[in-house]
Order: sequence, then structure tokens, then C-alpha cells
Amino acid sequence: MTAPQILADGFAFLEGPRWRDGLLWVSDMHSQEVLTIDAEGRREVRFRVPNDPSGLGWLPDGRLLVVSMRDQKVLREEGDRLVEHADLSALATFHCNDMVVDAEGRAYVGNFGFDFGSGDPPAPTVLALVRPDGTALQAADDLRFPNGSVITPDGRTLVVCETYGGQLTAYDIADDGSLSNARVWAALEGMTPDGCCLDADGAIWVASPFHKVFLRVREGGEITDRIESEQLAIACMLGGADGRTLHLLTSPAVDGEESKKLRGARVETVRVEVPGAGLP
Repeated sequence: MTAPQILADGFAFLEGPRWRDGLLWVSDMHSQEVLTIDAEGRREVRFRVPNDPSGLGWLPDGRLLVVSMRDQKVLREEGDRLVEHADLSALATFHCNDMVVDAEGRAYVGNFGFDFGSGDPPAPTVLALVRPDGTALQAADDLRFPNGSVITPDGRTLVVCETYGGQLTAYDIADDGSLSNARVWAALEGMTPDGCCLDADGAIWVASPFHKVFLRVREGGEITDRIESEQLAIACMLGGADGRTLHLLTSPAVDGEESKKLRGARVETVRVEVPGAGLP
């Protein structure tokens, strides 16, 4: 595997990478923008989200969904603007974060669970399920900072990163989208799993920010590949024409004011052997 190459830089803090129709979609959280980046690194701002964007996904008809973090909402694309799709304030106990949307348009949304910047101790929280009509309910509980998530190609299993749990947790997905049979998919003791993506061999690429590393993990916890990063490793997404370009989001800082001052967040790329699969 060759060393990662910088595709685009100069961002504040990037999150929620998604590959769709030849473009990488990302949220620049601290610049309050949703952008696309093409294979040559050209960028375009698609939407502004005043309360900080994070997770991205699409309804079956192609309309974009965006997590709006600080007001705990999911927004929906309507023409050239974003409107409220779901209000998660009755479920989330702090800012909302990452999201995966299934083939039926059901969105699974995490939240911090505690005031991340105040020094409060981590507290367990829920994973929300947003149905295509915008109704929201609890899908799972007792999660320690549910973050990046993937859904297997058959649509039957969801795996979510528990950032402060040091593990990836799997659930069975029922026909109505409800979750059951919680189990440890992979224990990553000492790590802080954040953004992730699934490949065609069933392994998951996952970022561990403060360890500055991206890991390829198999069910059960075997680590098959490591990519060291110069910066904090935030999230990753497989894409490109053949699905074998791994897009790495890295940042020199997490704090909003520092991130906006430094503007050192990057999209880096590296070629891997196994293409992407499943969702997102």
C-alpha cells in the first residue's frame, strides 16, 4: 500500500464522508458547509447548515439528508434548500453526530450523550431511528458515544462505532427497521473508533482520531491493515470508479475555534485491494 496522497485541504473540520455518483460528499462541520469534492480535488459548496452539519445520507428518491448537530435535527433537501425532516431533541442527550441511511430511507442517528467540550464524564445514550416520514424513535440504548455506522449489503446488520466504548457493536435489522440482538462485533481496546466504512470482504475500515490511525478490522477484532496519519484520523470512505480508493479525513484539531483558525483539515486518498460495499 502506498502512502496517502492529499486530494484536497484547507478545510476547518471534515466529517461524514460519503461516495455518490462520482463525488465525495463531506460535512465541514466548523465551517457549517456540506460540500462535494471530485476526483481532481475540485470542491463545491452544496448547502449551509448553521447548527453544524455531520452525518449525510439519501432517501430512495435521491433527496439528501443531513444531520444538524447542535439543534438535534435531521434536515432534508427540498429543491435548493434544506428543511426539517426530523426533530431528535426528545431522544438525543447532546449534539447529534453521524448517521447511516438504509435502502428504505430509514436513518440511524447517533449523539454524543454528554457535553463533550465541558469536561463532563462520558454517559451512555441512544441510537435514534428516523423513519422516511420523519417520525423518530429509539432504536437502541446504552451506547457510549454512537458514531460512524455501516449496514451490510443484505440490509440485515447494522454495525455502529462506540467511540467511548472502544468497540464496534452490531445489531440485527428487522423488516420494520427495528434493531435487536446487540453484540460486540469487534473490541478495539484503547482505541476511540469514529467514522467507518465497509468493504466487500465484510471488513470495516475505522478511524481512531487520537491514535492517528485508520484500521481495517474483521469481525472478532482481527486488525489486517493499519494506515498511520500525521493528523487526527476522523473518518473514512471507500469510493472512486472501482470502489478501491479509500478517502481519509484528517484534522490537526477537534476544537471548533482552533479548527477554524488552523484550517488544516484534509481529504487524503490511498488505494486498497478490496472495494467498498453496503451502506453508506
